[in-house]
Amino acid sequence: MDKRSVLPAAIALLFFASTATSQIYDVTKYGASGGGSSDISQALVSAWKEACASTNASKVKITVPAGTYVLREVVLGGPCKAAIEVQVDGTLKAPADPAQMKTDGWVTFQNVDQFTLSGHGTFDGQGKTAWTKNICSKTKECANLPINIRFNFVTNAIVQDITSLDSKQFHVNVLGCKNFTFQHVTITAPGDSPNTDGIHIGRSTGVNIINTGIKTGGDCISIGDGSEQIHINGVTCGPGHGISVGSLGRYPGEQPVSGIFVKNSTITGAMNGVRIKTWPASPAGTATDMHFEDITLDNVGNPILIDRKYCPWNQCTAQVPSLIKISNISFRRIQGTSSTQVAVKLDCSPRYPCDKVEISDIDIAYHGAEGPATSLCTNVKPVISGKQNPAICANVTGSSQTQ
Repeated sequence: MDKRSVLPAAIALLFFASTATSQIYDVTKYGASGGGSSDISQALVSAWKEACASTNASKVKITVPAGTYVLREVVLGGPCKAAIEVQVDGTLKAPADPAQMKTDGWVTFQNVDQFTLSGHGTFDGQGKTAWTKNICSKTKECANLPINIRFNFVTNAIVQDITSLDSKQFHVNVLGCKNFTFQHVTITAPGDSPNTDGIHIGRSTGVNIINTGIKTGGDCISIGDGSEQIHINGVTCGPGHGISVGSLGRYPGEQPVSGIFVKNSTITGAMNGVRIKTWPASPAGTATDMHFEDITLDNVGNPILIDRKYCPWNQCTAQVPSLIKISNISFRRIQGTSSTQVAVKLDCSPRYPCDKVEISDIDIAYHGAEGPATSLCTNVKPVISGKQNPAICANVTGSSQTQ
């Protein structure tokens, strides 16, 4: 896929979705009421089934008017006969007790082509009770709690203006999708809510995240295996764990990652800035063509990080190197302030040193008692240009490949 064509295609889809002749399915006509205790589940499923099967219009729309509704876990699946939009202007509330939910998805859209999720409504996962069940550090696994919104094998899609609030686990999961755009989306959860990644992408191609605000307790955006041509532009992140490629290499059979572009974004008060993370002792794999530029940082830990020994619970075989080959990486025009002294850390694998790394125009200040910002580079020899604050890779340890 030509990376230059992804964004215009998404905008063209939005134009089609907004101008096509529509047939409206209002959930209140199916028995839903927005009084706060009304269970909308059956009404929404009924409206979806009828709309999805309709052949009377080039586009069908399901509407959820303003109000507050209870919603149990639902799966809204296709294929549908026409382009379909779900416009949510009310607040949907998940069961607070995760024991009332049987799967790892609260609202799931799957096997749909030409899909839009819109409106100024909120998907409230009511995750506070569930977060206490996440004891990842003790069990080596995070609890398999429901994700607020799952998109499985959805193509030619736009999600715009909605809010995801207090998800029990990830807010949004994108799996096996193509040509998918998020714009003007808001994602919110406390900074200490565990494993609540904002948007997680896996095995998907042509995903755009534009002008979106994410405050959460996990990665603002996490990019998993099999992701290709991912464009992130105009995102505000923090609190959270930053914008991450990975983690990669934990499981056998993972697919390559390529074409990751993060631009014009701001990260505030997060544990990390922009990072690439792979597990030690990983199976073989590749991650290439990853570019981070025009990033503003405000009091961010680990602003620029390549971590080939990612091990969040300290239960890994850390001495065995990662076998993920990472190459063709650039960090350009990244500036702001760090909450940790090591502002640039490129910790690459001795088995497969990082290859073709470019660092240009970095200006990151640290004001702690230890002294000014520093950098740490292992098994890498980057091409460096422009401003260097701190000095980048002044002392490289380990083996390195010629750039």
